[in-house]
Amino acid sequence: MAAEQIQIFDTTLRDGEQVPGCKLNKEQKLIIAEQLEHLGVDVIEAGFPVSSPGDFDAVAAIASQVKNATVCGLTRAVENDIDVAAAALKTAKKPRIHTGIGTSESHIKFKFNSNKEAIIERAYKAVAYAKKYVEDVEFYAEDAGRTENEYLARVCEAAIKAGATVLNIPDTTGYCLPEEYGAKIKYLKEHVDGIDKAILSCHCHNDLGLATANSIAGAINGARQIECTINGVGERAGNTALEEVVMVMKQHPNMNLFTNIQTQQLYRTSQLVSEHMGVNTQPNKAIVGANAFAHSSGIHQDGVIKNRQTYEIIDPKDVGVTESAIVLTARSGRAALAYRAKLVGYELTKLQLDEVYQSFLTFADRQKEVHDDDIHRIIEASKVYSEIVIN
Repeated sequence: MAAEQIQIFDTTLRDGEQVPGCKLNKEQKLIIAEQLEHLGVDVIEAGFPVSSPGDFDAVAAIASQVKNATVCGLTRAVENDIDVAAAALKTAKKPRIHTGIGTSESHIKFKFNSNKEAIIERAYKAVAYAKKYVEDVEFYAEDAGRTENEYLARVCEAAIKAGATVLNIPDTTGYCLPEEYGAKIKYLKEHVDGIDKAILSCHCHNDLGLATANSIAGAINGARQIECTINGVGERAGNTALEEVVMVMKQHPNMNLFTNIQTQQLYRTSQLVSEHMGVNTQPNKAIVGANAFAHSSGIHQDGVIKNRQTYEIIDPKDVGVTESAIVLTARSGRAALAYRAKLVGYELTKLQLDEVYQSFLTFADRQKEVHDDDIHRIIEASKVYSEIVIN
């Protein structure tokens, strides 16, 4: 069975920017968009053009700058929104309008004060109207995660008949379990007339910490686009993390799914987004966190020193990290101390190591982490310092 490509739709500049306090200016968006192209994303959702003059200008500038990726602008199912998005995307080499409407009972009743048939009609009209401007139209069924499958299939059929090329099935509130979301995608693949004319897309939120798992479940069940953000930034608890879904597929080739992402650019891209948004990435963040390849337990350190694969399933270099980190703490063993001592110039015999290790533990109990300068001080103060070979 030949491997199939999963398109990576990056919405860092739109959904990711909805984090309070993380507003990006046009220049910052252009810098990040350039790096996203280097990273190899297939689609860049550049913004919501009608939301403000600044966002319109940013989307227009990105549309002019981007050479390879599709550039996408978000709209509601409102003609003026679509007009404005089309104007912002006018210079894009590969423009896409992303339009849609809420489809869950909650959205239909409380957000729109409407009914199911009227929502289907609005969905059809919005896609058909956007189709006048661009060939590539993506339709989103907001809160699809809590939308009854049979009705969702009817909405998707209407969108396809109107000309939608991509169907976005968002778990807007992060409610679904992976088996539920995967089953939803499978249901649509099997019950929507004309589904072969459109790509199903996953757009999952992380309210229950399941965004990555749900997106992967969607891809396994037939979705061929995943919408995600760098570092998982986004509304509330965030979006599916790009780096996570990409590396899941890379580490599990038996899934027969691949992306065009240049994974060696992941860490650099993560740092760039973190710097411009002014939000530090949590240290234990998968793939790109400061501790993702750091080891402080003596048992783990000994294993990694002997063979990296003992406790690491990913080669740090594959994501752009120089090397694993052996962090010295009171939980570290002799092997870790000898390893770090050698890196700073000391060749310790077993007897010398035993002597230095006791001083190291006393020091480490007073301090959370032992750094290179501390190693020098510990060794220089030891009884065996004069006997140690210094490189």
